[in-house]
Amino acid sequence: MFSVDLTGKKGLIMGVTNHRSIAWSIAKPLAEAGAQLAFSYQGDRLKPTLEKLTADLDSPVLAECDVTSDSDLDQLFATLEQTWGRLDFVVHAVAFAPTETFARPFREVKRDDWHTAMDVSAYSLVAVTQRAAKLMTDGGSIVTLSYLAAEKVVPHYNMMGVAKAALEASVRYLAYDLGPQEVRVNAISAGPVRTVAARSIAGFGDMYSEAGRLSMMNRNITADEVGQMAFALLSPMGGGVTGETLYVDAGFNAIGMFLEERQGEDEGDTSA
Repeated sequence: MFSVDLTGKKGLIMGVTNHRSIAWSIAKPLAEAGAQLAFSYQGDRLKPTLEKLTADLDSPVLAECDVTSDSDLDQLFATLEQTWGRLDFVVHAVAFAPTETFARPFREVKRDDWHTAMDVSAYSLVAVTQRAAKLMTDGGSIVTLSYLAAEKVVPHYNMMGVAKAALEASVRYLAYDLGPQEVRVNAISAGPVRTVAARSIAGFGDMYSEAGRLSMMNRNITADEVGQMAFALLSPMGGGVTGETLYVDAGFNAIGMFLEERQGEDEGDTSA
């Protein structure tokens, strides 16, 4: 079986809130492969959970950081430079839009809510990359998380869908800028996963059920499957991939028409 040894590699994970977080599902295989990890968190309330999750890791670095604060970001990356001297990868799993933007029609989005969603969910990747790239002296990889609503209408996702569209465009421009430095930037567009963040989306339960029923594989994905794809992109396995949005959604995004029955679904169906 092919294995990847990440001993000596150092990376930052942003966005772990609990054991169900996709960011945690990405962190686990990286740690198992020998990488040293740092975790950023927003607010003291998240620190105890993060301390418990990372208790068995090799000397994890925990640092508080509000991604809307340039001074917080400066301090975070100063800490990483002082601790490690360099950085090999970053997982950006940070997004937020005010709850009312999911509950109200998109046409009613307020200016302040637009700014908040764009700042946290899209510009934060740019702000993080500005600082991380300076520490990636031997190349590196940055992965962020997106969703299908970046390019297609998903009811109730609203402002977050617009922010994800900006995020995916930012991935392409950052990848172009940093390609000569051998720093790769990619997004993973994951299917619905039951996380804390997902609970804020009106009708998520129905969305989750329908995505599983209608996907090519007739099931929902798992957070671990997203973690495995991220691992590939963050490791030498993804060495030639940059500026991409890769879908981990059991094929849901590629379907153009849904029918009640599909040929071959029933055992013994051999019709042409």
